[in-house]
Amino acid sequence: MGMIFEELIRKFSELSNEISGEHFTPREVIRLMVSLLFIKDNEVTTREGIIRKLYDPTAGTGGMLSAAEEHLRSINPSIQIMMCGQEINSEAYAICKADMLIKGQDIKNISLGNTLSNDQHCTQKYDYMLSNPPFGVEWRNAQEAVKAEHFSKGFTGRFGPGLPRISDGSLLFLMHLISKMQPRCNGGSRIAIVLNGSPMFIGGAGSGESQIRRHIFENDLVEAIIQLPEELFYNTSISTYIWIITNKKSPDRTGKVQLIDASCFSTKLSKSLGKKRKTLEDFHISKISEIFKSFKETSQDGKSICKILNNEDFGYRSITIDRPININGGKPIVTKQYKPKADRDLREIEILPLSEEIEKHLEQEVLPNHPDAWIEKSKTKIGYQVLFNRFFYKVKSHKSLKELDKEIKDLACSIAEITEDILQ
Repeated sequence: MGMIFEELIRKFSELSNEISGEHFTPREVIRLMVSLLFIKDNEVTTREGIIRKLYDPTAGTGGMLSAAEEHLRSINPSIQIMMCGQEINSEAYAICKADMLIKGQDIKNISLGNTLSNDQHCTQKYDYMLSNPPFGVEWRNAQEAVKAEHFSKGFTGRFGPGLPRISDGSLLFLMHLISKMQPRCNGGSRIAIVLNGSPMFIGGAGSGESQIRRHIFENDLVEAIIQLPEELFYNTSISTYIWIITNKKSPDRTGKVQLIDASCFSTKLSKSLGKKRKTLEDFHISKISEIFKSFKETSQDGKSICKILNNEDFGYRSITIDRPININGGKPIVTKQYKPKADRDLREIEILPLSEEIEKHLEQEVLPNHPDAWIEKSKTKIGYQVLFNRFFYKVKSHKSLKELDKEIKDLACSIAEITEDILQ
């Protein structure tokens, strides 16, 4: 009966394309998230009578929680599972509880309310967490409570690293989940969350978004980011990404991040469902999961689809290069501290990878052209961003001058022959 009810939810979501993304994640995306979440923990979850806590802060109709429970019971029938969640939409909340009741599941830990402003599981820690927060939705309604927690509690609360711009609350949900991770000494936690591309790069060095990313990478919490095919969701065709977050990396993954480009792993639907035109087949899910598990750089059809990078590869420094004010080529104007006064019109901001030395860059790249330049160290900022496609970009080989010269000559000959035929 529970499976029939779930199928009705899916059909309803397909008919409600305009808002379906708010409460329904495609079933195949959930299966992939669950596979990635548990593939490294199969040994643990086969222990007799083990207890595990699952959590979804954007529970919707409960699809992620149900899929996670189903997977765990399939590999360990004796496991005891506590399913917890919170949902802001009252209709989705009601459907979630009804579905769980039909399946004989415990609904006492499913709550109604705004997760960001009214966390009803504030004292809890969880073993596994899944979420698909709304893409690019502002958090204005939770602004007062979120800012109050950020400024009063700092890193003892959920939002210590920083706050994103008001127009997109995705990173707030990510920080919320991280705050609910079990300490590593208690077994640690694993998180699978679906985000669009904006949280990976929006915001320059020193911004709230960049500070959040910096906190996550510098604490070695990102295990993998998987790019999904476009047109998988019912109400958006944009690129989406699954982030796997954990505080219990294996030794070989420590300090590393795995990027998987799974954008080409899909099958076209015979009939579009809103903006959903593609789906993931079981063999796609198995392939992506195997690439993740193997933790090796991989190529397919000559194209790289898996990269292994260091946390530092996502970091950079924003440096300010100043030059003095010179009036009519005279001596530079100095401040009261006898330092050259910077000319704002000549100021340049440059981005350097964390691996590149600032002084070396100044000596080799700046001073040869501007001997009077200096780096204003007080303005140097560290930022983090994930420019996903840059890591998979392959420079196309260009033709040699000899080859180009031959092509030009051949083309000239062809034009001459055609012209001669026309004149005759």
